[in-house]
Amino acid sequence: MVMKASIEEDDSGWDLNIPEKMEKNNANWVDITREFKDACNELKLGELLHDKLFGLFEAMSAIEMMDPKMDAGMIGNQVTRKVLNFEQAIKDGAIKIKDLTFPEHVGIMDTCFCCLITWLEGHSLAQTVFTCLYVHNPDLIEDPAMKAFALGILKICDIAREKVNKAAVFEEEDFQSMTYGFKMATNVTDVRVTGMLKDVEEDLQRRVKSTRSRQGEERDPEVELEHQHCLAVFSRVKFTRLLLTALIAFTKKETSAVAEAQKLMIQAADLLPAIQNSLQYGIEAQNDTTKGDHPIMMGFEPLVNQRLLPPTFPRYAKIIKREDMVNYFSKLIERIKSVCEVVNLTNLHSILDFFSEFSEQSPCVLSRSLLQATFLVDNKKVFGTHLMQDVVKDALRCSLYNSHQAKDYIDSFVSHCVRPFCSLIQIHGHNRARQRDKLGHILEEFATLQDEAEKVDAALHSMLVKQEPLRQHLACLGTWVLYHNLCIMIQYLLSGFELELYSMHEYYYIYWYLSEFLYAWLMSTLSRADSSQMAEERIMEEQQKGRSSKKTKKKKKVRPLSRETSLSQAYQNMCAGMYKTMIAFDMDGKVRKPKFELDSEQVRYEHRFAPFNNVITPPPVHYLQFKEMSDLNKYNPPPQSSDLYLAASKHFQQAKMILENIPNPDNEVNRVLKVAKPNIVVMKLLAGGHKKESKVPPEFDFTVHKYFPIVKLV
Repeated sequence: MVMKASIEEDDSGWDLNIPEKMEKNNANWVDITREFKDACNELKLGELLHDKLFGLFEAMSAIEMMDPKMDAGMIGNQVTRKVLNFEQAIKDGAIKIKDLTFPEHVGIMDTCFCCLITWLEGHSLAQTVFTCLYVHNPDLIEDPAMKAFALGILKICDIAREKVNKAAVFEEEDFQSMTYGFKMATNVTDVRVTGMLKDVEEDLQRRVKSTRSRQGEERDPEVELEHQHCLAVFSRVKFTRLLLTALIAFTKKETSAVAEAQKLMIQAADLLPAIQNSLQYGIEAQNDTTKGDHPIMMGFEPLVNQRLLPPTFPRYAKIIKREDMVNYFSKLIERIKSVCEVVNLTNLHSILDFFSEFSEQSPCVLSRSLLQATFLVDNKKVFGTHLMQDVVKDALRCSLYNSHQAKDYIDSFVSHCVRPFCSLIQIHGHNRARQRDKLGHILEEFATLQDEAEKVDAALHSMLVKQEPLRQHLACLGTWVLYHNLCIMIQYLLSGFELELYSMHEYYYIYWYLSEFLYAWLMSTLSRADSSQMAEERIMEEQQKGRSSKKTKKKKKVRPLSRETSLSQAYQNMCAGMYKTMIAFDMDGKVRKPKFELDSEQVRYEHRFAPFNNVITPPPVHYLQFKEMSDLNKYNPPPQSSDLYLAASKHFQQAKMILENIPNPDNEVNRVLKVAKPNIVVMKLLAGGHKKESKVPPEFDFTVHKYFPIVKLV
């Protein structure tokens, strides 16, 4: 049946069938059943007629309504118990809103913390925090401790959600910000909530003191138990207040607020042992979970929001265990404390290094967002005080401001640097998998910046030659941008190892590209930057000598980039060692290669290095070039696998020597050393013919270092 013309129907027609509707409505109905069937007969077997708005994608995305396997809303119909909301549970006496016992407080608070953590790990609020009925409407709660706690949890969720949304460094798999229409305690101010928590905390503290054991007094077991219960609730309420107050501090624009947040986090960390030791006092889930039903305890109803979820495939939110809760909070506190350290950094390079190192820990979405919000505050100033242009200018260290024209050139260039560098810092806030994706895209922006830097360098050089013929402008802007370009390219390739994207047969060209090409370019860039910096310092010294007649003591010059140059040299040797190892394994038939049908090694190679095609300097190495450059037949005589194993062991040996000479080695240096040392031994064994006849592929152990494996013979 189809309706040609209709007037607006009111809601009263929902329960009527079609004939009744036809009678009730004044529409002009026409029966098209026969025409429809005739049209169907014209279709051949397997043919499908569909509207252009309903294609294959829509057909695949569609779900079958009312099917429990596909429709999330149907899960509620499968359980035998009655699913109650907060008001209904109060009416039925299934939930207590006053006179809660200490074990009930502890159990509900711990489960709430577990739900909060599960939400921060990417599940929806409806399936985590809002399964706790107490947070649906805290105004109805008469128990002061539970009311303050419920409001505190809502405020923590609200501020965390705001911070994560503002930082915009999350993807759909990281975080779900939807509140499903629930009120996030917006009718109560932050100060009021922290005040309520403080009042409850003081009451509990008085009870803790009154039940404390006194010297020489015999201890009553019941009083001791009450003391432990009081202490357990006190620790949880105080922890909630400290966490909330720390998050509120991050919303302030003053830098001093970050130091305040750090102090609060130190206090919160001190409460964790007390929370850990009192986990057993809380009430547990009462129902039997063997039938696949969710565990239920007083105040929680996992299916209460089932109808609010979008009509998608059911997604079971596995709430973390209480035993893991304290461990998670401990790590979160450490991460927030390290976020607070960023305000002590002064220059752009150390800030970039900090963001990169912080990201390597794979932090949670909240700590990543707090770091972004602390770095670039709402007013788009670094730490709320410095302009990004000034931070970039400081990193450039260009001393050419004696000319107005040179100053204009550099100011214009710096203003163009702001966006790419802000984007790069923001990329370090995303999860590791998405970072790699975004690093590939940002190379385009840096390629444009590189082009501009070279033009500005040329203009500055021609200007400087006229003013000071003896002094050269050594392309410092171009070198600086090229350095960052190379760092992004190297990070892009190395992160593929961390994310386990490469197959074993691909290792050799990835390590080749790194050692022979990217690290070689990086070494020459660092060397150029080093020498131009030393030259600048010499000129400055000579100018100062001319001004003052006093003799100054000669200091031994410290090469400014020596540590970074040494590290890059060590990494280059590690990559070269791995490349030669892989070639030798291939010669010995120890590398399993796929039977290429729909693609080839060239297709894979070009796919791996596709983002580099947007970069002009350094120029990308195409597959045929790579094959030509890495062809061993150009040597006379061509090296055998034993020669390559020996060469690889020398590279690992060289890396070891460089790293051992670095003063004050950090964790990264020690990790690379732990890989280099066993690899030297394995390469020497292989060079001596150990297991030469075996065709069993070697194992590559990336547990010690994410980018360089320990080679193990099986």
